[in-house]
Amino acid sequence: MFNRTNLLIVALAIASACLGLALSALLRPAPLAPTAAAAEVAEIGEKVDAISLADADGKPRALAEWNGKLVVLNFWASWCGPCREEMPMLDRAHARHSAQGLEVIGVAYEEAAAALAFLKDNPVAYPILINAPDDPLDASLRLGNTHGVLPFTALISRDGHLLKVRVGNFSETAFAEWIAPYL
Repeated sequence: MFNRTNLLIVALAIASACLGLALSALLRPAPLAPTAAAAEVAEIGEKVDAISLADADGKPRALAEWNGKLVVLNFWASWCGPCREEMPMLDRAHARHSAQGLEVIGVAYEEAAAALAFLKDNPVAYPILINAPDDPLDASLRLGNTHGVLPFTALISRDGHLLKVRVGNFSETAFAEWIAPYL
């Protein structure tokens, strides 16, 4: 039977849902925007190992340093829930497949201080590079992230060519299937 109490509960649930949607829209970080200084977007098969970003200590690191390895370049940010969810899986995959020449590299798309503060409480064993939004090179755009979505992952061949990209986070199974043909 539908009475006043039920109507009040339904009205409160709808109001709460609307308030939650409004707050999430207001508190959501601004979407990643392509920068005018960004390089041309690479095509699948194009050599991309000349990309260079700072590591957690501020030292420049070129992707060419990992030539000879299959590189999973994962763009993330501490404010990105799906990014945070997949990081432990990427850490396990890095440990599991490193003997097969797989190198997972995380690229924080935010200021170094925010990324390093997050990593202090949520450490990973794979290397972390920083690509702050004000950097002249937007590496994720260069690798094909034309919509500015996180997480964004690029797979780079052992000789530095872009093999494929993926928008969104991985499940353990999806990641294993994604890299399997190249291991």
